[in-house]
Amino acid sequence: QVQVVESGGGLVQTGGSLRLSCAASGSVFDLNVMAWYRQAPGRERELVARTTSRGVTRYVDSVKGRFTIARAHPENTVLLQMDSLKPEDTAVYYCNLYQSDGNYWGQGTQVTVSS
Repeated sequence: QVQVVESGGGLVQTGGSLRLSCAASGSVFDLNVMAWYRQAPGRERELVARTTSRGVTRYVDSVKGRFTIARAHPENTVLLQMDSLKPEDTAVYYCNLYQSDGNYWGQGTQVTVSS
């Protein structure tokens, strides 16, 4: 079994920064993809950024140049640095780990950007 736990989030003003952290533990395979998704009220969950275990990253267009996803120590930890935040970034952010035996989700953390 795999456990995924997020931390970080909170309330910030427009233009501010926040950093989210996600740690996966348990039966985590060497080859995996860790990602951040977000879901705003009344909207579908969307992929924000992802990184493979080899460090290949991908971002949704709306966050390119503002958000950075990176693997960190200890192993199977991923950070999401969010800069120049906008009110439209307000959402519940979820960490996801995908590996060959399935998808694993964290409980979500709220990010609120005030205008």
